[in-house]
Amino acid sequence: MPETLERKLDLTEIRNALDQPAHAHLTGPEIPPCRMARPSRETLTGIVENLRALIFPGFVGDGADLTIETLGPYIDSLLREARRALRVQVLRELCFSCEKVDKQCMERAAETADRFLQRLPEVQRRLAGDVEATYLGDPAARSHAEVILTYPGILALTYYRLAHELYDLGFPLLARMITEEAHSRTGIDIHPRATLGRNLMIDHGTGIVIGATAIIGDNVRLYQGVTLGAKSFPLDDHGNPIKGIDRHPIIEDDVTIYSGATILGRVTIGRGSVIGGNVWLTRSISPGSRITQATVRDERFGDGGGI
Repeated sequence: MPETLERKLDLTEIRNALDQPAHAHLTGPEIPPCRMARPSRETLTGIVENLRALIFPGFVGDGADLTIETLGPYIDSLLREARRALRVQVLRELCFSCEKVDKQCMERAAETADRFLQRLPEVQRRLAGDVEATYLGDPAARSHAEVILTYPGILALTYYRLAHELYDLGFPLLARMITEEAHSRTGIDIHPRATLGRNLMIDHGTGIVIGATAIIGDNVRLYQGVTLGAKSFPLDDHGNPIKGIDRHPIIEDDVTIYSGATILGRVTIGRGSVIGGNVWLTRSISPGSRITQATVRDERFGDGGGI
């Protein structure tokens, strides 16, 4: 760029315009009181990948050559690394409410990381059930290994089940960052606050949306494009949606929801029901129901008939 043109541009004027208090809440950084860095999505993804290697040893990570003798030390190493890295990320979220990093904050971060790690065996059991349900429910699945290594539904559920524990421990920012990583990788959007039961099968998965207050029972099957969303948002006195209310569906045990179905509002889908493809549903249905679209009309004419 010619030097004369560069001198004409006053960067200070632009900087001042971008730093106006009127819109700083929309674009400006929310600086934690303790001045620590914000949580890192890249670091959290690394933590989750290490945890996946813990949950599925030999299938995920660098454990391809594991033996009975080396499995224990391998898991110990991953646990220590996850504990160290998670403490830092927890502390960074705490920083949004702490005036400074003190001993109490650091103790809480350490305690949270330890409580989270204590929940890993239960997370592993639930994911084993998800893998089994997917293997049994999909005739294209040739092995459990194929399900673990290639199915986006299992990847999304792994990220969700880990994030849900962090959400339950009081760290919604970390939890949301984790599930949004899974969303970007799989196209499956599961809010970490949602409650998902055992043996959940997500087949194909692309475009599935599960809202924050959704509750899903055991042995449920979801296919691509399913939305469990909110029908409407009650507003406060200022016309803004009220946060935190239960506004998403309850799906009871043994329900199958086929591709493209949309279920909105705090409705209940009764146990054992089947929701057909592309159904739009905003009401509760009783157990054992079969909900489908209107019958497609298929007429065939020959020799000018029907004209």
